[in-house]
Amino acid sequence: MRILGIDPGSRLTGFGVIEFKTQGFTYVMSGSIRINADYFPDRLKQIFDGIISVTHAHRPDHVAIEQVFMHKNADSALKLGQARGAAICAAQLSDLPIFEYAAREVKQALVGKGNADKLQVQHMVKILLNLHGPLQIDASDALAIAICHAHTQQTANRLGGKLP
Repeated sequence: MRILGIDPGSRLTGFGVIEFKTQGFTYVMSGSIRINADYFPDRLKQIFDGIISVTHAHRPDHVAIEQVFMHKNADSALKLGQARGAAICAAQLSDLPIFEYAAREVKQALVGKGNADKLQVQHMVKILLNLHGPLQIDASDALAIAICHAHTQQTANRLGGKLP
């Protein structure tokens, strides 16, 4: 199964693609969509186009994306939700099943505690995917979301069910 993980943001959207087979994970690629537009609708279009490009190039079977969490600033939360919506629409246009995970759920799956910091998550991503060298934090978050989905899917399969 090929999984695209997405860590949405209105200025930087991380993405990562992994292969998951019974013997484990294989890193395919990762990166970030760097948003350079000032006009917000143009930013959303850049996210949409970027995710479309990744899905066409790497043909994932599933998409896993982080759920919106409440920021202290409501305006930031709304912008994040819109960025997330642009990414979801791009995946939906490619007829891909989309799965959503809370940040705490992803951290719990990778680090073992829901309040882990980004560097701990990044460290575990590098270990699980056998990566060496630098890895952008947004890309590692996206890879973490993909790994969390793989674990969740594997557990559901063991229990005889599929995820919704």
